[in-house]
Amino acid sequence: MVITLTDFGAKPDSGEDTQPAMQGAIEAASRISEAVLIDCPRGCYHFYSNTAVRAPYYISNSASEEENPDVMKTIGILLKGMHHLTLDGNGSLFIFHGKQTMFLLDSCSHVEIRNVHTDFAQPTVVEMTILQSGSNYFEVKVHPDFNYELHDGVLDWVGEGWRFRHGPMQAHDPIRNTTRRIDNWFEQALRVEEISSMLLRLYFDFTPIVADGTILQSRDGIRDQAGVFIVGSSGVRFTNVGLHFMHGLGIVGQFSENITFQRMDLSPRIETGRTATGFADFIHMSGCRGKVRVEDSRLTGAHDDGINVHGTYLSIIGRLAENRLKVRFMHPQTYGFQPFYPGDEIDFVRSGSLTVYGNNRVFSVQWINPREVILNLVYPVPENLGEHDVIENVTWTPEVEIINNHFSRIPTRGILATTQRRVVISGNVFERLQMSAILIAADAESWYESGRVMDVNIIGNRFIECGSNKHPVLFISPENKTLDVNTPVHRNIRIENNSFVTLDAILLSAKSTSSLAFRNNEVEVVDNEAGPSCLEEAIRLIACSGVDIAGNSFTGGSAEGT
Repeated sequence: MVITLTDFGAKPDSGEDTQPAMQGAIEAASRISEAVLIDCPRGCYHFYSNTAVRAPYYISNSASEEENPDVMKTIGILLKGMHHLTLDGNGSLFIFHGKQTMFLLDSCSHVEIRNVHTDFAQPTVVEMTILQSGSNYFEVKVHPDFNYELHDGVLDWVGEGWRFRHGPMQAHDPIRNTTRRIDNWFEQALRVEEISSMLLRLYFDFTPIVADGTILQSRDGIRDQAGVFIVGSSGVRFTNVGLHFMHGLGIVGQFSENITFQRMDLSPRIETGRTATGFADFIHMSGCRGKVRVEDSRLTGAHDDGINVHGTYLSIIGRLAENRLKVRFMHPQTYGFQPFYPGDEIDFVRSGSLTVYGNNRVFSVQWINPREVILNLVYPVPENLGEHDVIENVTWTPEVEIINNHFSRIPTRGILATTQRRVVISGNVFERLQMSAILIAADAESWYESGRVMDVNIIGNRFIECGSNKHPVLFISPENKTLDVNTPVHRNIRIENNSFVTLDAILLSAKSTSSLAFRNNEVEVVDNEAGPSCLEEAIRLIACSGVDIAGNSFTGGSAEGT
């Protein structure tokens, strides 16, 4: 069954609001029992926030109660309880106005979004270019898509329904195609002066060290929306989709299963002249299962990590009865969503060592408040509960395949993956990421992102000048304080047939890992002064066992060999 968007009043290329027409088409599709295609004739469609759907949603890793007590989301395109639905943009461009979650899929199955590009009329990451500098000032040219207000030497950035003054800043180097985090220059300035329209001079009581041509990116720090939110859904696909800006946390999958992203373009549209694509992470999967697959995609211009796949540790607050526990969300930005379902398997984990010492099954869940939950379990709780110990939902842990993607202009990490099931990271290019290209962590005291890995394959990737001595290219770093080589956190990690081009970075740092292989990799050091002189200098191991390092080639540095 085909439903055409223009039949519901949408007028492509008119600048008129498409929200009512899209809602009408979705409502019509919901009344059809067979598979439905919502067909959008090619053109440019605008979506305005004042007619968008408003609904409350708790989103993992977004904003705390103090940062944003209002959990209402402004939703451009809401698909709720939809099954066997395809939305085909036919190459159309969807322009969003104000702060919006562009797509929200709630309790859907077998839904595909394809052949569409999205962007914002005024992104919430402001951009400007440094033109010149002096002994106590520098000048910037503001990108024409952005507006500001200047009063008594203090500047506010102003957009469609939003404004901010302070917040995180990044510097983009267009020559090296890198983006790094920096201190906000506007927060350090004595005053800001308008030289002419969109030309600003910032004054300091010191000489600013800046480079002409650098592009500054500035935003506030509140993740009050997501780019795309997928919750309680299965069989979701995004195919040939360009998300050219995402406000808040990027694409979030939460307690969903079998999610596929294929031929995604997460980069700015060239014609806009912008350099920032996202407000935070690009793809963030929290508590999912089945398979998460990202392939043949470009991830460029983030303000945080490229891809992050993890679960959530909840802290054990108290044992209320033999089979009854009180648990709590601990990180300020993660709370309120359903963390367990009846029948889910859970592991008991020591906070200090991150080792598993028991398991159980959920019988029922009782909410106390958005942060605290009572679990009724099938079996008795272990007698030896430790202070600050945590539990992990191991039912909601996915397989992960990240294949043939390109990561660039990312200020932090390319991929974070902590899941017990099979992980394949293959055929990707990581270009000049400022921190680790791949991080495998797990922690029960900071972000509370679970858990241990048991089958990770990092094969046939190319790492170009990523990381540093502080941030190893490949970083296996569980945040356990108690180390015992006989009780590792992670196991079965294979790093094979990869190519590394490095300046000064540590290639591999691993901790509390067993059955670790680093084989048949090619390493080229292009800075003979700062870089490692041999492979042994480029690998650091702590409390690891069953390590196999063999068949690697090493060129450059002060020595060459295997």
